[in-house]
Amino acid sequence: MESWEKVNAVQRMQDYIASHLAEPITLHMLAQASGYSPWYCTRLFKELCGKSPFEYIRLLRLSKAALRLRDSDDRVLDVALDFVFDSHEGFTRAFSKQFGLSPKEYQSRTPPLRLFMPYAIRDYYLMLQKGGNHMAEKNEKNTAAVFVQVVERPARKLIIKRGIKATEYFSYCEEVGCDIWGVLSSIKEALYEPIGMWLPDRFRTAGTSFYAQGVEVPADYTGMVPEGCEIIDLPACKVMVFQGPPYEDEQYSEAIEQVWEVMKRYNPELYGFTWADDDGPRFQLAPMGYRGYIEARPVRQINSK
Repeated sequence: MESWEKVNAVQRMQDYIASHLAEPITLHMLAQASGYSPWYCTRLFKELCGKSPFEYIRLLRLSKAALRLRDSDDRVLDVALDFVFDSHEGFTRAFSKQFGLSPKEYQSRTPPLRLFMPYAIRDYYLMLQKGGNHMAEKNEKNTAAVFVQVVERPARKLIIKRGIKATEYFSYCEEVGCDIWGVLSSIKEALYEPIGMWLPDRFRTAGTSFYAQGVEVPADYTGMVPEGCEIIDLPACKVMVFQGPPYEDEQYSEAIEQVWEVMKRYNPELYGFTWADDDGPRFQLAPMGYRGYIEARPVRQINSK
């Protein structure tokens, strides 16, 4: 386990980069944010993140630029300048090298790309400290106020990347890697944001994992399916969505535990529903402190036809 002094220093650099991505960033600025010398903060960042600070910045800028090109008709030059590339040519070279097609080609076709979607280093080490496999243990200290609602999910397709034996996020990342989230996030036709999910038997195939990641697309989707993924049909269903309160970064695992505890005790029959786990995957959204932890489980209305 890394010392929290190091983890927090790298987190401060990540936060600084996220807040100043559309501005020039120098090593001196990152050193100030970290509280260490330029040489040491560079070494520390690469040690914990696996990339040098400026490789990290370049990949993040290119990925954010790709999303802008996907979702707008902005000129390539304007996007390049907004993400601190000096010229149209330099941006095109960097984009083409990273993604295998030019910005203009991407804007016209918007195929799935392997976007760079970095995790917060503090969240990662908090999870390691707590132990990813023991997060569902009962928390007697505090029960959060959790907002619950039932949402209709239409008939749709699911682009899914399966693992082998994974039962939760950490074992899945060990099997598959974490890069698939960036690919799923790049799919323009997605109905919702990507999800991590626990699959009922009817949606699993032999020799594949209980936990997987994917993104839902319209039932008539005919676009590309990323390499290594497959596409399956999901029927219309209802899901009961549980949303915990906002939380601070250091409360990451506690926020998930609290929602899981509420879900474990919750009786949907009091509100006219019953659990319907065969109707679709139980799924989680990416944990983000500002909105709270969100997870959903399929339900059916009692006595409905």
